[in-house]
Amino acid sequence: MAFVDEAKFFVKAGNGGNGCVSFRREKYVPKGGPNGGDGGKGGDVIIRATCKLQSLIDFRYRSHFKAENGISGQGKDMHGKHGKDCFMDVPAGSVIKDTDSGLILADLVNDGDTFVAAYGGDGGLGNTHFSSGTNRTPRIATKGREGEEKWLKIELKLIADVGLVGLPNAGKSTLLSKLSAANPKIADYPFTTLEPQLGVLHFQYADPCIIADIPGLIEGASQGVGLGHTFLRHIERTGILLHILDVESETVKEDYRILENELNSYKSELLLKTRFLVLNKIDKIPAKKLKQVEKVFVSSGCNIIKISAETGEGLEELKTILANTLEKHRAELLAHVHNMKKALESEE
Repeated sequence: MAFVDEAKFFVKAGNGGNGCVSFRREKYVPKGGPNGGDGGKGGDVIIRATCKLQSLIDFRYRSHFKAENGISGQGKDMHGKHGKDCFMDVPAGSVIKDTDSGLILADLVNDGDTFVAAYGGDGGLGNTHFSSGTNRTPRIATKGREGEEKWLKIELKLIADVGLVGLPNAGKSTLLSKLSAANPKIADYPFTTLEPQLGVLHFQYADPCIIADIPGLIEGASQGVGLGHTFLRHIERTGILLHILDVESETVKEDYRILENELNSYKSELLLKTRFLVLNKIDKIPAKKLKQVEKVFVSSGCNIIKISAETGEGLEELKTILANTLEKHRAELLAHVHNMKKALESEE
């Protein structure tokens, strides 16, 4: 199934029902007063986040979403029924933007988060509202208001615990396939990964985590060169970044510089994340050359992990490091939430 991570769509809330002009007409009641009912409110268009979806593929087949109109009021003080709301399910991590200004209207991060994209129109008032001492037979009722309508844009930022970034053919896809049950396309030519891939890494004594493999970056990716720039936003929500480097490359230090520069150019906050430098394909070079490569990055202060995604060497150490780091992150998040809760309680 194709991966779709952005789309434009149209929303139209329901119109309010019209108010009714009506009078009591009963036997032996010669001066029956007004009894026109109000119109029902139009339905809202509500966007709802769910973890059951991972792509915006449904927007390829449907781009218009419309809620029901409210029903008009009737005589005998019968009010019209409200129109049904239209619920749109989108993946958790979706960002809703105004198409014209680009303003972010909602960031639906968690499962169950909702956003009212368009409000339904209010129903009109029946003639009972216009009765007075000087006008006991009002022949006035108001029309229901029109529901909101607009074009919106949706962008998906995958929610993952760990993001894999690297130049083409660094071995990200192979690593993902060894750490999880994901089955990404693997081949010895550039850009085998044409869309983000997700996998779940299970630990023996810790909660599982989600890993996202981002298409290979090349120099200028943050300005639109190559494929990676389209998907850089997917690593914004990751807690840990693994920089995958091919130690066989004759320009491994330059490769690392390109990665750092592209991340910084796209969004400097990415460099503040917990990051590990993963030297991959260590089975392809002599031990002496590997030490030389490692020495280059040790002096830079990087956290280094040496692996061979193909043979599995070093993968257990990588899993242990990820499990410990994620446990620390989750503990810090819980502590932050607890402190925030205490601060709010003290203010009250």
